[in-house]
Order: sequence, then C-alpha cells, then structure tokens
Amino acid sequence: MKSKILALSKNEEFKSLLKQKKISNKYVTIFFGEIENKNNKKLNISFVAKKKLGNAIKRNKIKRRLRNIVNDSVKKISLKYNYSYLVIAKPTMLNNEYTIIKETLFRDLERIN
Repeated sequence: MKSKILALSKNEEFKSLLKQKKISNKYVTIFFGEIENKNNKKLNISFVAKKKLGNAIKRNKIKRRLRNIVNDSVKKISLKYNYSYLVIAKPTMLNNEYTIIKETLFRDLERIN
C-alpha cells in the first residue's frame, strides 16, 4: 500500500510553519498548522535532524524511525489532513527505545487532533 505522506518542499512552507503552533516533548518538537495551496488528500509532514545530532548515519536512523512511527499513526490515529507538520528531532532520540518514543509521539499527535 502506497503511503499518503508528502514532504514539505518549499522554504516558505517551513518558515510559515515555524511561526504557527507547536508541541514539544523529550524527543521531538512538532510544529503544525494550515498552509495555503496544499493537497488535502495527503498528509504533509517533514522530518528534520540537525547536524548537531551526529553523522549522516545517525540522522538517517532518526528520520527512518520517525517516518515509521508516523506511518503507524496514520493507520491508528485520525490525523488532520488539512494541517501540515514539521517534526524536529532532539538528541535524546538516539539513546532511547523505539517503543517509548512511539508512545510519546502517539500521545502528542492525539493531542493535536
């Protein structure tokens, strides 16, 4: 089954999201809000892992984990497709178990909706 996830692409989209609402926890900061000229049939979400977190291998691992968690959450939680999301990873993502991170992220995504 093809995922209904689409990444943000334009610099203006990132800038406008950073000015809107945010939720933060121990592992990630999630910026969310509505963006004009957006496809409402797909989930607009992007994952950011800054260079400060480690080398490319570690950053890609973090993004893979986040992408997997969001794919699961699309199936279990009814996310708002009219919102766009920007997920910025924190350094604590590397040292903790996947299941703990997943539960925390699910809780925050439910709070958004």
